[in-house]
Amino acid sequence: MASTPEGFEDLLDRPIVGVLATVRREGGPSATPMWFQWDGEFLRFTHTTYRRKLRDLEDEPRLAFTIVDPDDTLRYLEVRGEVDRVEEDPTGAFYVVLGKRYGNPEQTPPPDSADRVIIVVRPTFFSRH
Repeated sequence: MASTPEGFEDLLDRPIVGVLATVRREGGPSATPMWFQWDGEFLRFTHTTYRRKLRDLEDEPRLAFTIVDPDDTLRYLEVRGEVDRVEEDPTGAFYVVLGKRYGNPEQTPPPDSADRVIIVVRPTFFSRH
């Protein structure tokens, strides 16, 4: 497992919107702002089964995720990794967890809860600046 660079752990712990970069089926890049959660071993994202991002990750599970410090935009952390697994979340419970993490204490499950999954990513490399 890759180690988090010393002094950059706060970027994984704070509720900062990061950018998830993937490779599309035809080979082009795609980058999407995403909520996330870090547990010290895995990054977790919420998504739906019918969006292209999940299909792209099923085809090519390698990705990059960049978190820019909103207090110092020259400071950032890039996490490269691979999808470890995709877990079903048909109640949208993880969406609620992330909503609360990102400042909405009254977060409720989204209308598309029945189609929700949790994308679990194992980091393989960290780069910092």
